[in-house]
Amino acid sequence: MEKTETDQKRGSYHHGDLRAQLIEATRRLVESKGPDHFSVSEACREAGVSTAAPYKHFKNKGEMLREVAKGGMQRQHSQMMAELEPHPPGSIDRIVALGRVYTRFAAAEPGVFRLMFGLSEDHDEHEELVQMGDQIFSDVQKEVAKCFDRDEVTESDVNKAFLLWSFVHGLSFLQIDGKLTKTDMVIDHEKVLAEVAHRVMNEPGS
Repeated sequence: MEKTETDQKRGSYHHGDLRAQLIEATRRLVESKGPDHFSVSEACREAGVSTAAPYKHFKNKGEMLREVAKGGMQRQHSQMMAELEPHPPGSIDRIVALGRVYTRFAAAEPGVFRLMFGLSEDHDEHEELVQMGDQIFSDVQKEVAKCFDRDEVTESDVNKAFLLWSFVHGLSFLQIDGKLTKTDMVIDHEKVLAEVAHRVMNEPGS
């Protein structure tokens, strides 16, 4: 008797793989259908497992979605840190690099990006997610402080970091919501990111 694709998936699991497989299946569904239309049963079909399988690893649907959001935040943070490497500490190029990664990640993973900021349950009370978000914003604040040769973050640095985040966050949603394609303006993201960085940091534009 020929094995089905589901049978083959089940037979390929090793110890510990199932949890990761279910998270990846959830991520794919979030990207294809959006976080509001995800169901556990669909994730099971996508992963090729029984509908009882997720509950060996997750308490509920919300926990599966939080794991996907956590993975997205980890990837975004890693990409931001990698993008900083070619640029000298304290340079405005590092500020632009952070914005570049932020908007690029949103474009590459719009479903996960929406999930990271729009979970409908208690994500804002989930300590690990809150800490990860705080870490990303803290790193932006530190980069701002470095541009002014400061080792300690000041209130001014926090305010500038907030302005930068507000801009790239709004730009990201304009982008993934398709708003930028509905305008006659030609948007050069790199130039816009650079101009905003220079303006917020009170430096002459390029």
